[in-house]
Amino acid sequence: FLSDGYLNSSSEPWKIPKSNDIPTIQVEHRTDPDGFMPYLRNAKTLARPWVLPGTPGLEHRLGGLGKEDGTGNVSYDPDDNQHMANMRAERVARIADRIPLQRVMGPKSGDLLVVGWGSTYGAIRSGVRKARQQGYSVAAAHLRYLNPFPKNLGAILSSYKTVLIPELNMGQLSLLLKAQYPGRIVPFTKVQGLPFKISEIRDKIAEIL
Repeated sequence: FLSDGYLNSSSEPWKIPKSNDIPTIQVEHRTDPDGFMPYLRNAKTLARPWVLPGTPGLEHRLGGLGKEDGTGNVSYDPDDNQHMANMRAERVARIADRIPLQRVMGPKSGDLLVVGWGSTYGAIRSGVRKARQQGYSVAAAHLRYLNPFPKNLGAILSSYKTVLIPELNMGQLSLLLKAQYPGRIVPFTKVQGLPFKISEIRDKIAEIL
């Protein structure tokens, strides 16, 4: 679970959901030993099979040492180590196939997109709304998935001339977006122990545009 400091230390009333309304997470544990290998991966997700410890015929070794793909045997081969690192990175990247596409509040293209995450949501949404009322071409997008990013995020960012990133830190999200996507990305950081004001967001939009 990832949160920013202001949201983490805040408090507000929250309605506890009914347990029956929460979707069930189905977990399947492999029990068939025929053809089993601890690092045999699902072709679509690259996930390994889940096996309860002590399942007859499915005993295998776990630990932090480098493993051989498929068998899970300890391996010190450099190429195998590289392959397993690539496999783990690809497994995380494929999570994007299962998360929702990113949504935008406002025009789908234009001069400026304000992107936020965490506790900046309210200030960004209200600041963008006020700026649009003043005639500025600006939209907002609030990220809930940071690794991996939503599959359509690159296309969204490229639809705007400039992307503004207000953050209650030193600009970590800005660095991630700059590293992965081309375009003009402008960080707007604040580390004062205080949230962004709506007026701060609105004034920064006006300054850029």
